[in-house]
Amino acid sequence: MLLGRRPRPTSSSVWSRMSELLLELFSEEIPARLQVKAADDLRRLVTEGLKVRGLEIGDAVSYSTPRRLTLVVAGVPAKSPAISEEKKGPRVGAPEQAVAGFLKSAGLASLADAEIVKDEKKGDYYTARIEKPGRAAQDIIAETISEVMLKFPWQKSMRWGSQPFQWVRPLQSILCVLGGKVVAFTVAGIESGNETRGHRFLAPGSFKAKDFADYQEKLKQHQVMLDPALRVASISRQALALAKTAKLELVEDEALLHENAGLTEWPVVLMGTFDESFLSVPGECLTTSMKSHQKCFSLRDPKTKKLANRFLLVSNLVAKDGGEQIVQGNEKVIRARLSDAKFFWDQDLKKSLAEMAIALGGITFHEKLGSQRDRVERIAELAFDIAGAVDAVPEDARRAAQLCKADLVSGMVGEFPELQGLMGRYYADAAGTKPEIARAIELHYKPKGPTDVVPREEDGDSVAIAVALADKLDTLVGFWAINEKPTGSGDPYQLRRAALGVIRIVLENDLRLPLGKVMSQALSLFKSDGAGKVVTTERMAVKAIAGGSAKKSASAEGTAVTVITAVSKDAIAADLLSFFADRLKVFLKDQGKRHDLIDAVFSLGGQDDLALIVRRVEALDAFLKTDDGANLLAGVKRAANILGIEEKKDKKSYAASYDLALLKDKEEIALAAKIEEVKQDTVAAINVENFAGAMRALAELRPPVDAFFEKILVNADDPKIRENRLKLLSEIRAATATVADFSKIAG
Repeated sequence: MLLGRRPRPTSSSVWSRMSELLLELFSEEIPARLQVKAADDLRRLVTEGLKVRGLEIGDAVSYSTPRRLTLVVAGVPAKSPAISEEKKGPRVGAPEQAVAGFLKSAGLASLADAEIVKDEKKGDYYTARIEKPGRAAQDIIAETISEVMLKFPWQKSMRWGSQPFQWVRPLQSILCVLGGKVVAFTVAGIESGNETRGHRFLAPGSFKAKDFADYQEKLKQHQVMLDPALRVASISRQALALAKTAKLELVEDEALLHENAGLTEWPVVLMGTFDESFLSVPGECLTTSMKSHQKCFSLRDPKTKKLANRFLLVSNLVAKDGGEQIVQGNEKVIRARLSDAKFFWDQDLKKSLAEMAIALGGITFHEKLGSQRDRVERIAELAFDIAGAVDAVPEDARRAAQLCKADLVSGMVGEFPELQGLMGRYYADAAGTKPEIARAIELHYKPKGPTDVVPREEDGDSVAIAVALADKLDTLVGFWAINEKPTGSGDPYQLRRAALGVIRIVLENDLRLPLGKVMSQALSLFKSDGAGKVVTTERMAVKAIAGGSAKKSASAEGTAVTVITAVSKDAIAADLLSFFADRLKVFLKDQGKRHDLIDAVFSLGGQDDLALIVRRVEALDAFLKTDDGANLLAGVKRAANILGIEEKKDKKSYAASYDLALLKDKEEIALAAKIEEVKQDTVAAINVENFAGAMRALAELRPPVDAFFEKILVNADDPKIRENRLKLLSEIRAATATVADFSKIAG
């Protein structure tokens, strides 16, 4: 056990000699998607390693290019401070074995080298003072970097030659200088030095660097932009300028911009063209093809927003011919890629969406939940049922749902999965499908994330809303039925995102959708075994979540299945509703709402209308911010505390009607009268969804509640009076419970 650890005083000159550490790990091309994380990992691991070894340092910044990871650390001292430690030993007179162990661990030759500390209470004991001299910064740096490189957390790495060392791509050199001097160490047979190389093609020669400023300037001279942000800015500036010259508009893509910055050390943007005949293919297909295969940007007409037959590519060369050959090479590849896209488009148009939908029977959605076709049949019926709540034509909702997954079997979506939904809309439009149905096919996947848009009723997306809700609710109910719920460590089926999608669609469209009823409808759409019990399909097994509620049965084909009884249906719906409550808390908390108020509303039971829950929470929040609300909350909690204590002591509940004849004092009579009035007023207000009015009614309880607790002794000597007053307190709890469970509210 260490009693103390303190730096040994050192001369001020040692601490004044702060140096800069420059590290570069030079290799073959690092995949663009790995560069940013790798640079951050290098900075984090090296700085942590230096500090753990006692070397206090200044700020550290890391950079990445396709061929190098660079780290610069300021304020590196010449050495770590010396440390003086006191190690506590055994008591004086302890067994010889304990003393020997202490001497060995402390590095002492005998007890004569130890000190004895007097302790009148616990007895005298030995201590040893251990002096640890400071270490040279170069030694600490060499040790740290070597360890970091050997254990670097690459997502993927490789070996080459005969070395067991692994790196993302073959490592070629290590530059490591501290205060202008080389920090010597060897990793994978490569000795560190002060040399590196410039651009692979434009300036491949080597050069020496003494510090970061020198290094950065020489990199620039050797056609390398070290900072990824500068490369991003350069690509963006060049692309916008070329687009403007051609009187076109850049189809901006932030992810593609950063990817190109990770593919080049000296980016040069060039413009190419493709045959106008390809413009008969939907623009998104062309844009996706050029982006996926050649990392090219698309251009469009700024007025019509239609795609132009031009594209921008990012080269890593300053070509002598101005890039003519580079452009020609890319145009050749682009032509081939767009030909593929046009082939997929033309072939897909030869089949109707209805034909494609039939082929969904060959695609498994989940081994326990059947095929995509099984799923589409359920979604179609659920969308039909939901349509009325969103002012959609039920038959349109059903038809849109029947076709919504059909494009999954198309050639275009097979090549570019990110176009699913969108391609379905194009195929529907080409076949002359109603616009509302075609748009629903595209939008039913939305929202795909917290920042994505949702289909809006005001935009004419009622059919899309019905299908989107049905799609997400079928997914949630299905996976809950087979007990594949999210865990703290994972959500492989993105069920949290599906629930958040339902919440956002409902709230942003202010929909009246009773989730409990819809979940029951969704469960009822899973196929029956003929006895009214729910299974997913006759050939797929389902596990019930309620213990003991599932049992084996046999289908008409003789296949064993697990059925979900009515009891387990209720359990699934209740558990899923609780999940929605948790998701709603997270959603509203991000908007600044209090999660305890959501608990207070949900605790009333039967609360499954998300829009009404939010309105009630907002009204309750506003009410509690007033003096009446805050004081009433305190009074209700006081009543609840008294009731809780007395009910526990008496082992009985006082939740019963009081005897009006036993009310003697004017304060309790006034309270009883006001409670009856408030109960009627709050219920009437809530029945017409006037939650602000319900809160105003509750506010009228404050004066009589305050007066009651000020003047009335609840635990009166007369047992009958005491019991009657406790029952009156329970009426306070009952009156407020029409609005929320105040016991769940903090404060």
